[in-house]
Amino acid sequence: MTQLSDTILAPHPFGTEITEQQLIELFQQCKLWEDRYRQLILLARKLPTLADELKQQNIEMPGCENRVWLGHQLRPDGHLHFYADSEGRIVKGLLAVILTVVENKTPAQILQTPLTELFQQLGLTQQLSGSRLNGVKSLINTIKDIARTYIQ
Repeated sequence: MTQLSDTILAPHPFGTEITEQQLIELFQQCKLWEDRYRQLILLARKLPTLADELKQQNIEMPGCENRVWLGHQLRPDGHLHFYADSEGRIVKGLLAVILTVVENKTPAQILQTPLTELFQQLGLTQQLSGSRLNGVKSLINTIKDIARTYIQ
């Protein structure tokens, strides 16, 4: 969904109430993978479930093991709002991490954001299965593609 609107579709706390710095500090306290896993589940719980009318086929990510929806809207101030959901708890937690970093940024800022490095910094890259890591890369590429559409 790409309409220009003052009304935020599917608001969430990521990138506003929960910042990138808070995420980094939270995950730095995790010494074991189980602790990181638990944090992802807690983040997933803070990401509101998308309303059924927003779970449109055009925003559903193809090829994911769990169903994943990633939508966006361009705000009148030129910043992007992203909203997302997944049927899988871990995937939903990973979405929350991504939303924290891209929410309310301009397309140019998003393209300059090193998203994959954040997953390494949080200690998640080493622990994710190959298919989950590919899913994360696909989400990141989709977000960057969305940002590019507003720059060209």
